[in-house]
Amino acid sequence: MNTVVISSIGAALMAIMVMFVRLKAANKPTNAKKIILPPFFMATGAFMYLIPKFRLTGWEIVEAVVVGALFSIFLIKTSKFEIRDNDIYLKRSKAFIFILVGLLIIRIALKSVLSSAIDPFQLSGMFFLLAFSMLLPWRIAMYVDYKKLYKELHLKKK
Repeated sequence: MNTVVISSIGAALMAIMVMFVRLKAANKPTNAKKIILPPFFMATGAFMYLIPKFRLTGWEIVEAVVVGALFSIFLIKTSKFEIRDNDIYLKRSKAFIFILVGLLIIRIALKSVLSSAIDPFQLSGMFFLLAFSMLLPWRIAMYVDYKKLYKELHLKKK
């Protein structure tokens, strides 16, 4: 089977998993650790760049980071917190699911188009970097919002 098809199926499965995790997360209070750990876990994937086939050119790095940062804006806009029952919860957002599916469709379309022009290994490296460049600003923004509510919540308790 074609590597683009396999990786697209993998991306779709990951997106479905993220949707379920996100829906479950809205039912439980959150904390700083739940917000900041995902980028650290994902960062281990950067070890792929130790293998020369996965290394990117300067322009490929810039393109992946810029697109990832632009995509992160949609995730940031749909990730809000609220104080409920003296705890901080992630608000459910119907738009988040649609945005995640939309980003997945765009990502699969880009991968299909670019796979004919860019080596599959480099393309994998680019899409990993794109995903990380989307996740990191999103989680930083979530952490900043969380800390604001955390201070507000703990000032009320005093």
